[in-house]
Amino acid sequence: MSLKRHYEDMPSEEVYRRVCEIYLYSSTSLMPAPPAYDPIFTPIFTAIFGTAGITIGTSTITFASIASAIAVTALSIGIQALMAPKPPKPEDGKVPKTQSVPYRTWAVGRTRIAGAYMLWEARGKYLYSVQALAGHRIKAVNRYWLHDDEVEIDVDGVTTNDDNGRYGNNVRILHRVGNDPETPYTQLVSALSADGIWTNNHRGDGQASVALIAESSEAKNQQKRFPYGAPSLSVEIDGAYCWDFRDPGQNPDNPATWTWTRNSVLILCWHECFNEFGNRRDYHKAILPVLDMWVEEANICDEDVPLNGGGSEKRYECNGFDTTENGPKVGTNSILATCDGWMCERGDGALLLTVGKFRESRVATLSDADIIGHQIGYDVLFEDECNRLVPKFTYPQTAYSTCDTDYFEDTAAQLEAGRVLSQEADYGWCHQWRQARRLGKRDWLRIQQKVKGSIDVRMSGINAIYSRWVRLDTPIRLPRLDGKLVENRRSTVAITRGGFTMEINQHPDTIDDWNPSVDEGAQPPVPEALSSDEIVAPVINLVQAKPNGGAVYIRVVIIDPADDSLTPVVRYRVHDTGGGNPGAWVEQEFPDAPPAGGYVDLNTNTVPQDTLLDVEAAFIGSNDSYGPWSITAQLTSTVDPVMPIALTSFSNTDAAPHLGRATLGFTTGNDAHVRTVQIFRVATGASFDPATSLRIATLAVSPNGTYSYVDGDATRTNLLTDGDFATSPGPWTLGTGWSIASGVATHVTPTQSQITQPVTLTPSSVYRVAFDVTGYTGTGTVTPRFQGGTTVNGTGRTANGSFSDVLTAGASSNVFGFNGNGGFSGNVDNAILYLQTVTSAPQGTWDYYASPFNGSGVIGPSSGPVTVRVI
Repeated sequence: MSLKRHYEDMPSEEVYRRVCEIYLYSSTSLMPAPPAYDPIFTPIFTAIFGTAGITIGTSTITFASIASAIAVTALSIGIQALMAPKPPKPEDGKVPKTQSVPYRTWAVGRTRIAGAYMLWEARGKYLYSVQALAGHRIKAVNRYWLHDDEVEIDVDGVTTNDDNGRYGNNVRILHRVGNDPETPYTQLVSALSADGIWTNNHRGDGQASVALIAESSEAKNQQKRFPYGAPSLSVEIDGAYCWDFRDPGQNPDNPATWTWTRNSVLILCWHECFNEFGNRRDYHKAILPVLDMWVEEANICDEDVPLNGGGSEKRYECNGFDTTENGPKVGTNSILATCDGWMCERGDGALLLTVGKFRESRVATLSDADIIGHQIGYDVLFEDECNRLVPKFTYPQTAYSTCDTDYFEDTAAQLEAGRVLSQEADYGWCHQWRQARRLGKRDWLRIQQKVKGSIDVRMSGINAIYSRWVRLDTPIRLPRLDGKLVENRRSTVAITRGGFTMEINQHPDTIDDWNPSVDEGAQPPVPEALSSDEIVAPVINLVQAKPNGGAVYIRVVIIDPADDSLTPVVRYRVHDTGGGNPGAWVEQEFPDAPPAGGYVDLNTNTVPQDTLLDVEAAFIGSNDSYGPWSITAQLTSTVDPVMPIALTSFSNTDAAPHLGRATLGFTTGNDAHVRTVQIFRVATGASFDPATSLRIATLAVSPNGTYSYVDGDATRTNLLTDGDFATSPGPWTLGTGWSIASGVATHVTPTQSQITQPVTLTPSSVYRVAFDVTGYTGTGTVTPRFQGGTTVNGTGRTANGSFSDVLTAGASSNVFGFNGNGGFSGNVDNAILYLQTVTSAPQGTWDYYASPFNGSGVIGPSSGPVTVRVI
C-alpha cells in the first residue's frame, strides 16, 4: 500500500502524530517539542501526501525525484564486483556467436569483436558468411583475424598470403559500417539471391557487419590453407560515434556531426543519452544543466600524462563492447571503471559526474548537525583484508586478451597475516597498461585507508549527497574523523532515518601522486605467437614525437625480439587527409638498429608536422617476407612541445562608451616559441575554456611585440547631439514635466510627455540605444522610442541602471526621444543612438581572453578576463 493511500483519508491531527512518531524513531538525537516543525524534514512528507516538493534554489524536487537521486562509484574490486553482472570478456570477442536469436552488440572506442552469425551458407567450393558486429554505426574496421592469425587484405578484400602461406588468397573479407540505408554485399547477392537466401533487401541498415567468402583449395593444399577448418573471422573496429559537447560544430540531434572518440566521459554521455541499448536519458535534462561539469571531466580525461622514457598518453581512455543480454548499468559501470568515475543522478534528472582527479571545488562539508547516525569501522576483518591488488586490463598487444599489470602489495601486512591476501581489480575496458596501473594505484591507496562505514544524513546535508568528496566538521559526533576528507562511495534515500545513507571511505591524501619512473612498473610480457610465416609481431613500448630543428621525427621503441635475422620496419600514415580517409603508408627499414637494455630504439626520417599519425611496426625475415604488423599507435607530430609564456599585458584600450566594438591591446613576452595569439569572447561571468569558447580572432605575432585588435565596427559614432545633456534645452525638445539641469534630463509626475530631438534614420534599419536612469521614484516607466509615422517603442524601464536596447526604424521615423509616463519620476543621462552594422560586436557585457600559442598549437597561459560593455 502506498504512503499516499495510507494517509490520504486520515485527519490532519493523525497525520501529524504519525509524522512525529516516524521522526522520533528515525533520529538518534532528542525529539524537539511537537510544535517545533523541522523545516527540512517536514516538506518530505508533504510531498508524499500531496503534489508539493522541496525547493532547492529555483528547482522544485518531488519526493519521487529525491528517491532517484543516488550516487554510485564504479565497482572494480571486492565481493560486490564479483557478484555484479559483467560485460563479455575480451576473449569472447574472438569467436562469433552461433545463436538463432543472438543478443545485439554495441561497441565503443577501439576493440576486437566477432559478433554473431547472420549467414552461414556453403555453395560448391565457396563458403559464405555474414556476421553482425554492432547494432549501430561504427567508424571503421581496422584489422582482421582468421582464428588467431592476423591477416592483411588488398583493396578488394582478398587475403594477401598468396605465396603458398596459410589462407593464401582464398579468403575475401568485406565490411559495412552500419550506414542507414546500408549497401548490400553484391558478391553474396549475386551468388545467393536466386534462392532468396541473400538478396538486395538484406542490407542491414544501421547494422555494422563483416562478410567472408572462403574458397576451398585443391585437396593437397586444403589442410595447409585451412588447418583449423572453416575460417573464423574477428576484426578490430573503431566503435560508436559520440557527441563531443566541447565542439560547437557538433549537434546532439544530428549524429552525422559526431566524432569517434576513446574519451571515457564522452562515451559515458553517449551511453546514457544516445545509445539505443543504454539508458536513453533526455540529454536536455541529464547533461545540459550541468554541461560545464561534463566539459571539465572530459578535458581531464584528455590530459596528457607523462610516461617513463618520454612521451605521454591520455589520462583516461575507454574501449569495449557489451550485449543486450546485460542491462545498461553494466556498461555504465565498465565505463566508470576506466576513469575512476563517480556519478550521481540529481533529483531533477541531471547527472553529476566526477572522474578520478581530486579537486577542492568538488568537496562539500557535513557538520554534527547534519548527521543523525553513523556506523564507522576503523579497521577491517581478517576475511576482508587485502595485502595485494592485481590490476587486470585488456591488452591489445596480446591480440586483445585479459592481462595483469605489476601488482601492488604490502609485504609487512603479508608477514603479519602469514599469507598473501590478494584481490583483483577489473578494468576490462581499459586497454592501456599504464592507465590500468594508475587506476590500480588509486584503488590500492583506498584499500590501505581501512576507515570505512556509513553515515545517516539529514536533508540539511543534501549538498554532500551530490558531492564525491565530503569534509567532516564533526568534533562531537565523530572526533576521530573531524577535519578528515571522506569519499562518498554510494548514497541512497533512507526515509526511516530522515534523509540519506551515505557509504564512505577515508580519502587518501596522496591519491593523485604519480611518479612514472617508480609507479609505472614494467610492461606486461607478450608471449611469442608465431604467425603463418613464423615471424613474430613487434611489441611497441613507446611512440614519441621528437622535434629537431624545426622538423619532427618519430621515435619508436620496441621490445628486443632477440633474433638477429629480423629487420625492424616502421610505417606511418596521416590519420585523416580529409573526409575521414587516411593517407598512404610510408615505410622505413632499420637494418642496423642495435638492441640495448632489452629494447630497440628506432628513429624515423622527418614526418609531416603537427599532424595526427598512425604508426605501426613489423619485422622482415631473412627471406624478405614481412611478419604481422603491430597494433596501431597514434600520436601528434608536434614540432614545438614547449608552451609559450603568458602575455606581458592584455587590456581594453578604448574609452567608454564602446559603440559596437571593443578595442583590445596586448604585448607578447620575450619568448621565441610564441607564434599566434587567439582572442576569445564569452558572456561576462561565464567559465572560459579555450577548447570550447568562441574564438573571434587569431593574430600572427612575434616576441616582444605590441598589438591591437578591434572586435566589431570601429566607425560607429553617436547620432545624438548633447547626449550627456550638458546644455538646456540644446537640441532637445522638452515636453511638459521634462527639464535639463546638472547634466541630466529630469521628468516629474504626473504628466506623460516626451523629450525628443530630430535624427536622420534609414527605414527598416536597426539602431542601438543606450542610456542611464538615476533618481528613479514612483511606479512609472521611461521608454526610448522613434517618432514620425508609426511610433516604435523600445523596452520600458522601471528602475535605476544602465540600459541597452535596439529599435528598428519605421518608414517615416525621423525623431528619437524618451517617453516618461505619468508615474515616472527620475533622470535620464548618457543617451546614445547609432546605426548597427553587420560587423558590429554583439550588444552586451563580455569577458575577453587572450591565449598565446606556439607554432605547433600548444597553448600557453591565458590572460583575462577584460570586461567590456558593448553598446
